[in-house]
Amino acid sequence: MEKPEVAEHVESRHAENHVDANMDKPITTDVNDQKRNKSLNRRLDIRVLPLCCWVYLLNFLDRGNIGNARVLNSETGDDMLSQTNMNASQYAIVLTIFSLAYAIFEVPSNWVMKHYVRPSLWLAFLLFAWGCVTIGFAGVQNYATVLSLRLLIGIFEAGFFPGIVYFITIWYRHNERAVRIAMVVAFCNLAGAFGGAIAYGIGHVNGASGLEGFRWLFIIEGIITVLSAIPLLFFLPDYPARAKWLNADDKQFAIDRLKQHGGGYNRDHASRRERLETFFSPRMLVHYVAYIADVVPQGSFTFFAPTIVTGLGYRSIEAQLLTVPPWVIGFCCAIALSYSADRFDARGWHITVASIVGGVGWLTAGLLPPDAYVQRYGCLCLAACGAFPVAPSMTNWVTCNTPSLLTIPFAIALNNSCAGFGQIIAQWIWKANEKEQGYPTGNFTCAACSFFVAASATGLRLWYQRMNKKGVLDARGEKRVWSY
Repeated sequence: MEKPEVAEHVESRHAENHVDANMDKPITTDVNDQKRNKSLNRRLDIRVLPLCCWVYLLNFLDRGNIGNARVLNSETGDDMLSQTNMNASQYAIVLTIFSLAYAIFEVPSNWVMKHYVRPSLWLAFLLFAWGCVTIGFAGVQNYATVLSLRLLIGIFEAGFFPGIVYFITIWYRHNERAVRIAMVVAFCNLAGAFGGAIAYGIGHVNGASGLEGFRWLFIIEGIITVLSAIPLLFFLPDYPARAKWLNADDKQFAIDRLKQHGGGYNRDHASRRERLETFFSPRMLVHYVAYIADVVPQGSFTFFAPTIVTGLGYRSIEAQLLTVPPWVIGFCCAIALSYSADRFDARGWHITVASIVGGVGWLTAGLLPPDAYVQRYGCLCLAACGAFPVAPSMTNWVTCNTPSLLTIPFAIALNNSCAGFGQIIAQWIWKANEKEQGYPTGNFTCAACSFFVAASATGLRLWYQRMNKKGVLDARGEKRVWSY
């Protein structure tokens, strides 16, 4: 019974080694053949993107459903906070523990996936694990249980998005990634929309089989997540050498076309200098800090959209449905912005403009009178044009400009781990005692972060332009074209 498993393991290792060996070979195919590149991308888009988009939608749905559970059926005392005797401060701590786990376990998770476990197996394990924990939320009775389960959700979800992004770098060229990352990230916008719509529907079956609505919310979404681990395990193509639907020539082409600007699958270890520059070089630190700032408004939408909308004078069930339009707007803007950034190979200016638009939305919402409900709701929709749409381009920008091509997965993980710190900030700026004032702290903080992202993107854009003019080499002493 063990022989087939051993054979499969040997075949897998052989395939991995085949990829590693090819990474050092000179390019023997015409990697600039646009017709062939488009053909390969179409095949990848059909086989890879729908699955990645779906599982990331579940990732964000299971991350953000606690925001829906917080206020769902609160008028009857059947919301999660009332049923577990939690207060607003304890809820903020619950969110914070998730974000701490998210920040700590990003890099180790990507390290495991790069060196030890193939992507489909590792990502499927993470998906299955947090799906089980999500179902467990249906039984929570007190603050300690909620805190413990939320910690586990953070641990298992931590490596998922950087793992997906690293997977995209294995297959797509540098100027093809942002729109694909956007397609995946944009589904977190749809997750917000679906989450609100699902919570709206479940809110009307509160008490069915003796369970509160928020418990049904966790059960239904958790079961869907657990079942989705199966197709991820069997249908996600790990890397070209394992893609049975590509012939030998296409596999080599898929590998060769990534050598020019970095990407592909490589198990080689980076040098100490390469790692240090990836973690601590000034320009990379600007990327990481800017991403922290960008995640503050992102986290505000994820964890507090229903809370913000109830602050506009709507009941808890109505608030679930009214969170949908801002998420849909964010989805459309994310796709359009990322397509344009890839099309013109100009991420800096796109990030700058979108961040300014989002910042204006938050700033105006904070300046308007608390009872200007319609106008402030419009500002929330405008703010949705900022943080989420620029995240894919910011993430791809990091993959294009790592000090070493060998440290791409670590840069992705480190950049995304900064999301945890941004989420922590977001979780403490929406103060319950400011509801009647229109949450000024939350709005003004998000505005400041958006404008900071715009300034950082402008500075990085000019920085990379200057590096190209001076012919700055990367950490391995090799010539690079720095993306701006």
